[in-house]
Amino acid sequence: MFAPVYFDHNATTPLAPEVLEAMLPYLRDQYGNPSSRHEYGRAARRAVEEARAQVAEAVGAHPTEVIFTSGGSETNNLFLKGAAACRRSGWVVVSGVEHPCVLEPARQLGHQGWQVHELAVDGDGRVAEADFAIALARRPNLISVMLANNETGVVQDVAALAERAKGAGSPWFHSDAIQALGKLPLDFRALNAAGVHALTLSAHKIGGPKGAAALVLDKRVELAPLIAGGGQERNLRSGTENVAAIVGFGAACALSVQNMEQKRRHLQDLRQALEAGLGALGATVFGAGAPRLPNTSFFAFPGLDGETLVGQLDRAGFAVASGSACSSVQREPSHVLLSMGVAPDLAKGAVRVSLGRENTAAQVQEFLAALGATLQRLTHLAAIAV
Repeated sequence: MFAPVYFDHNATTPLAPEVLEAMLPYLRDQYGNPSSRHEYGRAARRAVEEARAQVAEAVGAHPTEVIFTSGGSETNNLFLKGAAACRRSGWVVVSGVEHPCVLEPARQLGHQGWQVHELAVDGDGRVAEADFAIALARRPNLISVMLANNETGVVQDVAALAERAKGAGSPWFHSDAIQALGKLPLDFRALNAAGVHALTLSAHKIGGPKGAAALVLDKRVELAPLIAGGGQERNLRSGTENVAAIVGFGAACALSVQNMEQKRRHLQDLRQALEAGLGALGATVFGAGAPRLPNTSFFAFPGLDGETLVGQLDRAGFAVASGSACSSVQREPSHVLLSMGVAPDLAKGAVRVSLGRENTAAQVQEFLAALGATLQRLTHLAAIAV
C-alpha cells in the first residue's frame, strides 16, 4: 500500500505502540462500566483514575482538576458556554487566531446577550498589546487565548496576558493548550498562579487515541455542564466514560513528557533544515519572527494555490496540510493568516508542515527535492496557461 511520508502531526498523530498496549485490555477483557459497584466496574474506575493522575502529572495539575471529555472541541465549548451560564453576561474576549471551536461558541454567546471582542494580532500572530489593553478596559468576564497556534505554531505568552487580566475585574481565563502539550513544558500550578483558570488538552495530538480530551479546571471556577445526566466527571460531563480511550490518553501523557528536551531539539533541527530549504525556494514563512512550536512551519509561495500544492505533494509521497484539519473543507483563506494581515492571495497558497518525532533529516531533504520539482512543474503549467 502506498504510504506517503507523514508531515501532518498537528492534525493528528500515529497511535504510539505503548499506548495501544495500554488500551488493549480495556477493548477486550476489562469491559466494566466505571460507575458499576462490582469488581468489573471497580477495575474500570481504577483505570480511569490512574489515567487522570497521569494527565495531571504531565501538566503540573492535581488529579481532581482534570475533567475528561470526548475531544478538544467539546472541551472548549464546555468552558466557554459552561462559564457563560454561570456568570452575568458581559464581554467575552478571544483572540482572532483561535481555533474555530473557540471562535464559534464565542460568537454564539454574542447572540445570547454577550458582547464579543476578537483580539487583533500583529504580523507574527501574537496578541496586539494595544488591543488587549482596550479589551481589558471593558472588564471582561471571560477570556480565551490559545497557548500555541495550530496553523502557525506561534506561542502566546499566556501567563503574562493572564497576569495583566487580573486587575480587570478578575475574568476567568482559559487557554487552548492542545498543540502545546508534549511539545512545550506545561505547569498548570504556575499558570494558575498567573491567572489562568483552565486548559484544554487532547489525546490524539500526542500519540494517543481520538475520542479523549480533558479540561484542566481551577476548582474555584463554576461551570454549567453541556451534557446533563448521571453526574460523571464532577457533574460536568455526564455519560459513561470511554475507558479505553482515557487509559490511552493517560499513557500518551506519560510518554509525552519523557525526553521532552531531546525531542524538542530533534524537531527544531528538522524545522531549521526545512525552512532553510524553503527560503532557498522563495517561500514566505508565517510567524517566523515569533516564538513557535519546534515542529511547525506554515508557508506559501506567491501565485500558487495551497490546495493544489497539497494535492501534488500527496501524489509525490508527502502528507501535508493547507491549514487546520477541522476547517480544511473550506476553500477560504486561513482566518489566522488574514488576522495577521497576510494578503488573501498569498494566504490562499498556505501549506503547513508539522513534524513528528519519527520524521528524519533525510525525509526533510526528500520533501524539499519533491517540492522544488513540483514548483517547477506548476510554474511551467501556469506559464503555458498564460
